[in-house]
Amino acid sequence: MEQRIYLDHAATTYTKPEVLEEMLPYFTRKYGNPSSVHSFGRETRKALDLARERVAKALNADPGEIFFTAGGTESDNWAIKGTALANQKKGNHIITTAIEHHAVFHTCNYLERNGFEVTYLPVDKYGMVDPEQVRNAINDKTVLISVMTANNEIGTIQPIKEIGAIAKEKGIAFHTDAVQAIGSIPIDVKEMNIDLLSLSAHKFYGPKGVGALYIRKGVKLQQFIHGGAQERNRRAGTENLPAIVGLGKAIELATQDIPGHSARLTALRDRLISGILSKVEYTRLNGHPTMRLPGNANFSFEFIEGEALLLTLDIQGIAGSSGSACTSGSLDPSHVLLAIGLPHEIAHGSLRLTLGDQNTEEEIDYVLEVIPKVVQRLREMSPLFNQQKGGQKHV
Repeated sequence: MEQRIYLDHAATTYTKPEVLEEMLPYFTRKYGNPSSVHSFGRETRKALDLARERVAKALNADPGEIFFTAGGTESDNWAIKGTALANQKKGNHIITTAIEHHAVFHTCNYLERNGFEVTYLPVDKYGMVDPEQVRNAINDKTVLISVMTANNEIGTIQPIKEIGAIAKEKGIAFHTDAVQAIGSIPIDVKEMNIDLLSLSAHKFYGPKGVGALYIRKGVKLQQFIHGGAQERNRRAGTENLPAIVGLGKAIELATQDIPGHSARLTALRDRLISGILSKVEYTRLNGHPTMRLPGNANFSFEFIEGEALLLTLDIQGIAGSSGSACTSGSLDPSHVLLAIGLPHEIAHGSLRLTLGDQNTEEEIDYVLEVIPKVVQRLREMSPLFNQQKGGQKHV
């Protein structure tokens, strides 16, 4: 069988066998509605409560502050729209960053079209937000600050604790999209002064289509989905119990040894980064050199198109993702790469490789053998590369 190497864990992960095993009974045998008062319902209510406790423990939150959703996108939408709408009498100003995931970015765009003002803070060349810029952006109408814990494209980890402290000092709700961070770095909502936190199970070896929103007790938030009285009257709809059970098990597994998990992935990541930078000229690493997710490596290769690189690597059995958004007829590169100062032509030649639990040194070595050859082959077809060959143009 030909070699297949999955290096796109930031997009999604497989569901771990232990997670699936715990989910299975809730499809066929333990199928009661958790809102029902009979024994079938009471049995599944216990499973729902256990999952809530597991998520709360992972975040150092109280179980009553955890609300299950259909994923990170819904959690982001609820946190941002819910806070904005609940605090309209106080103000209409939101602070976020120029590198947020589209679930935050487009939600803020929507609110702008409906009477809210949004400040999109710039980042430095590593994709880092300056907490003092957050402080300086606050005005008397600010009702929400939303800054992601770690970037999904370039892996940069933000100074969340410092930003949270500023929000707390000013009495402003602070939301963080932690979808990429769960299981990779420790998160303590109390210590980090977080009021609202979004997470999604399929990023840490749980099922797709389920997530959670942490809402600190006392935070004003409008209901997002209306209907029944589920989730303590805050999120209507019969709970997706098998998926919620899976989320609970997955987050328990993902957070039981974060230092060990992080150390292993960091070693593989650094092997990959140093190998690429030493073997391929006209290449740069995107994101912070040290304050980055342990499994994230994002490169820009000058003189090539990221989509061509991605497709060629796929033929060689390597699955990654491109930094350019060349889908649906769009030729615009990633807003994240533009925000860190890359020109369009270099941003288009980007590749994100994100590692996971099953990746090995042997796989990384194979990738380091293949990528330089593929990049060289693509560059030889580039008139720009042939013009610049031997020149001083480096990124």
